[in-house]
Amino acid sequence: MENIIPFARPTITENEINEVISILKSGWLTMGPKVKQFEKEFSSYIGVKHSIAVNSCTSALFLSLIANDIKTGDEVITTPFTFAATANTIVHSGAKPVFVDIKDDTFNIDANEIRKAITNKTKAIIPVHYAGQPCDMKEINEIADDNNLIIIEDAAHAIGSEYNNNKIGSLNLTCFSFYATKNLTTGDGGMITTNNDKIAAKLRMLRLHGMSHDAWKRYTSKGSWFYDIIAPGYKSNLGDLNAAIGIHQLKNIKDLNNQRRLIAEFYEKELEELPLQMQRLKSNIKTSYHLFPILLKDYDRAKFIEQMKEKGIICSVHFIPLHLTSYYQKSLGYMKGDFPIAESVYEREVSLPIYPNLTEKDLVRITDSIKQILIRKT
Repeated sequence: MENIIPFARPTITENEINEVISILKSGWLTMGPKVKQFEKEFSSYIGVKHSIAVNSCTSALFLSLIANDIKTGDEVITTPFTFAATANTIVHSGAKPVFVDIKDDTFNIDANEIRKAITNKTKAIIPVHYAGQPCDMKEINEIADDNNLIIIEDAAHAIGSEYNNNKIGSLNLTCFSFYATKNLTTGDGGMITTNNDKIAAKLRMLRLHGMSHDAWKRYTSKGSWFYDIIAPGYKSNLGDLNAAIGIHQLKNIKDLNNQRRLIAEFYEKELEELPLQMQRLKSNIKTSYHLFPILLKDYDRAKFIEQMKEKGIICSVHFIPLHLTSYYQKSLGYMKGDFPIAESVYEREVSLPIYPNLTEKDLVRITDSIKQILIRKT
């Protein structure tokens, strides 16, 4: 068998490696100057007033809910076609996740279904920018304004994505992921962006035990050992080791995303005549191409993934709709058939490898393998 082509691989350069070595020698590993620098540069890149670095997108979502006083008895509308963290954080806040179906062409949450799901208990909407393509935020923002609802964007896939020429994260409270497989990685980590001064201050306090001063303010020469506990916060801060990686990744994010775009264009050209469906990209958006999902037509998904694996190519599936998982069925009463479009997309979806380290030879091998399987029905 030829060398394995993994589903995902982080792009790490000597710059990140040397920076980590420098941080290890500096004696400052926790949240300090590099986190502050990363936040400042991230805000500049997105075009937003505040960026709050945290240890994961999961923490970002959870803290965003808590900072907006989402609590027991509240309802938060989101999509079942997402990773578990989106809904789990709603549960942990005490609120109830209310799922609505997706659109069959973009695979993003259907704004019309959001309107139908609003009750007097609804407090927030969490749209998920699936695969990096922004949701229809104009309509979702209008829904939120009409009903006095909070929007928390799940942009785990969408660093660098744009909607109507605005970067995702520049308008609403938004949560990003820097997990190892993401377009920008810090090893693990996340970021919250907002233009709201009060929410930003509350998020900074909540991410570190509810303390009035972080370590940088307490242990530098200009700091003070004294602090107060303002609220029962959490241990969700990012450290300088992670931030140092993120700083260098951010410098290259435009190029990294552009390389993903070129790979996607290659896939689109080579696969357009095959019996499969690709995600329809709207004209007013720019996607980060975090994922490249295809939907198979009249071919067994499990068989396809196994055959690709036999050819040394690892594919994945994004995502198992949450209403089909045991917890959300038992706790909230969801069942198969509740969201038919999400189920139909899931049953046929395969995510192809898409990351900057893929070579032209890799891409030809991937697309030739898909053609062999789907055309020859091998």
